[in-house]
Amino acid sequence: MFATRSAHGTRARAGALILGLALAATACSSDGSDTLTLLTHDSFAISQSTLDAFTEETGIEVELLSGGDAGAMLAQAILTKDNPIADVIFGIDNTFLSRAVDEEITLPYVASALEDVHPFTRLDATNRFTPIDYGDVCLQYEKAAVGELDPSGLFYNPFFGDQLVVEDPATSSPGLAFLLATIAAFPDGWQDYWRVLRQEGVLVVPGWEEAYYGEFSGASDGDRPIVVSYASSPVAEVVFATEPIDEPTTAIVEESCFRQVEFAGVLDGTDARAEAEQFIDFMLSTEFQEDIPLNMYVFPALRGAALPPVFVEHAVIVDEPLGLEPAVIAANRDRWIEEWTEIVLR
Repeated sequence: MFATRSAHGTRARAGALILGLALAATACSSDGSDTLTLLTHDSFAISQSTLDAFTEETGIEVELLSGGDAGAMLAQAILTKDNPIADVIFGIDNTFLSRAVDEEITLPYVASALEDVHPFTRLDATNRFTPIDYGDVCLQYEKAAVGELDPSGLFYNPFFGDQLVVEDPATSSPGLAFLLATIAAFPDGWQDYWRVLRQEGVLVVPGWEEAYYGEFSGASDGDRPIVVSYASSPVAEVVFATEPIDEPTTAIVEESCFRQVEFAGVLDGTDARAEAEQFIDFMLSTEFQEDIPLNMYVFPALRGAALPPVFVEHAVIVDEPLGLEPAVIAANRDRWIEEWTEIVLR
């Protein structure tokens, strides 16, 4: 993707993780019967009624433990893997998947509905991580500002840098996704692509919230008509409009989209393995999957899950998103971010 989650929430807030997680560690199931602790990123959202349905069905209550953004959450899971702070982890995406698998923080488990998910979401051959949802990070633009211009040119032509605001890939999930999009699209020339963007005046901000609500003219008083955001952002624009609108005033550039898949897993060392596996199965149930779009503004991994009408009418399903193998991302992510920082910020 040249991102909204839980009402366009940012994924760049780590918070006071060490203290918070240490205090919450005692919430992890110890008797394997009554309570299940779910470690998740800070943009996780699902209806309380959906979690209540799981409790009514199984007698197991689910306690949520926020771990900051996906990277911070994974780091904490690795640091505490000998004494896990939760039973289930959710929110590891394909940019961190290979590292999470290599660290063996989760147990292999074949979910009951695994064969029913979209094949492109099945990225972990070890079955340590189960796909739960997916979404695309893309360039989003204000229609009125772009006019009759071919939107694909907003991605392939970096001379639009003075109209673009992006997030720092070192501090932002969508920022990293867009960097990866440029590497996937221009493997031999992504550095030059970013050099031109810098020369043309691309604006870099720490996170999605600052970009979208601070600088993007399509959602704020900012003067940048192009932003790195989520493919579902135009849908959220319709849902959260102060006055009802029939069509979003913004759109995405499909050629720029980079796919993110989010996974859940049973943490190794849990005292509630059977209950944790039950919850993984529940996360792939129709009830849970159909509750995802209007809470986290991503798409359900389950093929048979129905989308809400506003998604059917306004969401763009990207047919050929950009992507990189998780192992390639894991092997190069830090170096790529360092190169990007040297080119764009120094």
